[in-house]
Amino acid sequence: MASVHKATTLVLMFCLLALGRAEYLKYKDPKQPVAVRIKDLLGRMTLAEKIGQMTQIERENATADALAKYFIGSVLSGGGSVPAPQASAQAWAAMVTEMQKGALSTRLGIPIIYGIDAVHGHNNVYKATIFPHNVGLGATRDPDLVKRIGEATALEVRATGIPYAFAPCIAVCRDPRWGRCYESYSEDPKVVQSLTSLISGLQGDAPADSAGRPYVGGSKKVAACAKHYVGDGGTHNGINENNTIIDTHGLLSIHMPPYYNSIIRGVSTVMVSYSSWNGVKMHANHFLVTDFLKNKLKFRGFVISDWEGIDRITTPPHANYSYSIEAGVGAGIDMIMVPFRYTEFIDDLTTQVQNKVIPMSRIDDAVYRILRVKFTMGLFENPYPDSSLAGELGKQEHRELAREAVRKSLVLLKNGKSSYAPLLPLPKKAGKILVAGSHANDLGNQCGGWTITWQGSSGNTTAGEWRARLLFPVWISATVRLTCGRDKDS
Repeated sequence: MASVHKATTLVLMFCLLALGRAEYLKYKDPKQPVAVRIKDLLGRMTLAEKIGQMTQIERENATADALAKYFIGSVLSGGGSVPAPQASAQAWAAMVTEMQKGALSTRLGIPIIYGIDAVHGHNNVYKATIFPHNVGLGATRDPDLVKRIGEATALEVRATGIPYAFAPCIAVCRDPRWGRCYESYSEDPKVVQSLTSLISGLQGDAPADSAGRPYVGGSKKVAACAKHYVGDGGTHNGINENNTIIDTHGLLSIHMPPYYNSIIRGVSTVMVSYSSWNGVKMHANHFLVTDFLKNKLKFRGFVISDWEGIDRITTPPHANYSYSIEAGVGAGIDMIMVPFRYTEFIDDLTTQVQNKVIPMSRIDDAVYRILRVKFTMGLFENPYPDSSLAGELGKQEHRELAREAVRKSLVLLKNGKSSYAPLLPLPKKAGKILVAGSHANDLGNQCGGWTITWQGSSGNTTAGEWRARLLFPVWISATVRLTCGRDKDS
């Protein structure tokens, strides 16, 4: 009887040992190389799980149940999309936490990556630090300043539990009629190239041998996104989302150089432009997305569409959705921003893969790239927000950095009637100073678009004189009377 009991015990121990070995998952082991972890996880995934990873949906739809049911890979906040008006850092983090719980409850427990437009600071969030837009930063010609702004922005974005920023915009604006010129650093590609330093601020300094691989240097950094690929600043007559008519040499010498630098800096993602190049929609341009960006430039992160960018491949948008999905995914877009109609996208893409319209190899390439970014940034080890960072939002040091940026962004076009009769510098103890112009006493206009809401707003919450003293504390004596007005009669 004792021998039977002993044998039974040995068999049970052997079974438990075997079970323990069977449950070892390489993709969950941070000691394994990233490539090994990706290959292991990818090999375990079903088609539904893969397509879910390629799907990015809007915050409003991202319930824990929806994330789990469809294996959603990413969530975003569009401009003005917030958990509550004037939501705190803690409220944002709590929202991200609940979503992450839904994603992690799935069979494989793949975390979501939450993205947001943080294009001049964490601009969607109440009490975050607002920095000058890119057109102002371009005027500073100061890559180190821009890098420090990236560092501050990364901390504030992480303070709300978000690990991914849709920034920087590296458009080379060639026509001032383009309504988004303020999002461009310069019409000079060399200036734009130099200010890709924002990426190093957001993500950290990539190793010299990164060779196009994405890099995110720890839990206080965020994944960056170079956008909008490519030629968005060169459209005909400056019309937004229009056609960029230029030969290959012009495209590569004017609009492409900032992407070279972004890839060297280890940028994690690239967002495709709504615009076209010589009549071909960028969201359907296989040559530029796959052949050039991925194959020639060796970009190893993932390519993401713009907001409903797949829909806009056709005119009118969404006119032939199956074609748009085939063209967009086939062109090489890896993650599709489908804020609202995500179930339609998932169903259609699934059918196309099952019918071999879109090959499984294309799906695997997309998911491999998405997982590479998630593993690289440590999402599997640290999927939840770090509550200790909440105090970084609107931090005083960041506000002082914003004031430095504003001062350095000022451009003197003319100093008085002649060099013999300069207007500046003004005497520090002048009796009165008039600050004039349509934006002189309008904080909303000074901040511009992408401030709390997508287009921003006009108006004030702070007295104009007080704002001026905050921006120029060293220059303006306390005895000086400041008058801020919209016209010359103020």
